[in-house]
Order: sequence, then structure tokens, then C-alpha cells
Amino acid sequence: MDQIIAEAIATAGKAIGAGLCMGIGAIGPGVGEGNAVSKALEGMARQPEMAGTLRSTMIMGCAIAETTGIYSLLIAFLILFVL
Repeated sequence: MDQIIAEAIATAGKAIGAGLCMGIGAIGPGVGEGNAVSKALEGMARQPEMAGTLRSTMIMGCAIAETTGIYSLLIAFLILFVL
């Protein structure tokens, strides 16, 4: 009986840990990408002739910022399925 309870607690801890990992890990990319898009659109509105350059730079920055979210997803999977 004690073994079953210990396994249930461990499983619950894994689920909570993975959820926190993804929740906290998604805040940074969300805020960073929102800021990048906001400033890029602001720049495009001020200088429409620079729209192409701003767009490509913004997409590159968003891709780099999103790697943090992907890393946290990887860690969440490791917590759930490896530990």
C-alpha cells in the first residue's frame, strides 16, 4: 500500500514539475516575441521602406527567442518520461 502511495506522489510531482517548467518557460518567449513584433511594427509604420529589413530581422529574433520555449518543452518531457 505504501509503495502505491509513493508512486502516486512521484507521478503527481512529475506532472506538477513539468507543468511549472512549461508555464514559467513560456513566459519569457511570449513577452520577448510580443516586444519584438510591437517594435518592428512601430518601425514599419515610421519607415515603410525599411519594412523588408525589419521583418526579416524580427523573424530571426523571434526564432531565437522561441528556442527558450523549446528547451523548456524538452526539459518537461525529460521530467515526465525519464525521471
